[in-house]
Formats: sequence, structure tokens, C-alpha cells
Amino acid sequence: MEVILLKDIDKLGKEGSVIKVKDGYGRNYLIPEGLALKSEKSSYKKLEELKRAKLKTQQRLKGRFLEIKEKLEAISLTITAEVKENDDIYGSISEGQILKLLDEEGIKLERGSLVLEEPIRKLGVYNIAIKLCPDVEANLRIWIVKK
Repeated sequence: MEVILLKDIDKLGKEGSVIKVKDGYGRNYLIPEGLALKSEKSSYKKLEELKRAKLKTQQRLKGRFLEIKEKLEAISLTITAEVKENDDIYGSISEGQILKLLDEEGIKLERGSLVLEEPIRKLGVYNIAIKLCPDVEANLRIWIVKK
């Protein structure tokens, strides 16, 4: 049986590709779960409609992410921390703390959106990249100061 994949499936194929699968797998799993359509002329039309709808949704989301990017780049966060004699922070500033401060500013982000190689352990000014979506990346300025 030939099917058109509606979503990327590991070890099977990418969205929109036409692949051959066993009849039972296609009929009993892929099609009922909404992962594929049977390869017919009407299915290609439906696939095009789904692609157009998905593109509109992505454009709308990108617009929202661009608004969030403007907000993020307009603010700078100040975090106070207890420090040792050599300006090292007791503990560290983690992604969770930064996300909590952003939430207080009215900007909700998911874990994993901040690009931190390692937690912040020294005083100073940091520019942190934030991955909002594959196309939109923002920079956030954070000041770490003595308590």
C-alpha cells in the first residue's frame, strides 16, 4: 500500500513523502492515527490544503515571536547574588531563575529556549541568546550584581 505521510516519522520518512508500507500497518495504524493518507488523487489535494493551513499558522506564530523578540531586546534583567571575595557567585544563576524573572516581566518562555552553555557563575553583564522558533532568535541582556 502506498501512503502519503502527514508528519515526519522516524525510520519511515518525512512529511509529504509517498512511501510503500504493509497494508495492515497503513490501514490499522498510520491512517487511523492521522499520520498518513492513502495515496489517491483526493489525498494530494488534502495534503496541499494541510500544507497551506500549516504555513498560515507558522506565519502567524512567527509574527507573535517577532513581537516577543522586540520585548526581550527592549528589557534588561538585573539579578543580585551573594558573592565570594573574588567576585564568584555562591552557586550559580540558572535557566530556571532567568525564566522566572522573565515571567514576572510578563514574558513566558519554555525551558530549553535559552541558549546557555553553562550556568552563570561570575558577576558581570551577559548577552543570552533565546531561541523562540527556528527562524527567530532574540538576545537578552542580564546584569549580575553584588547583593
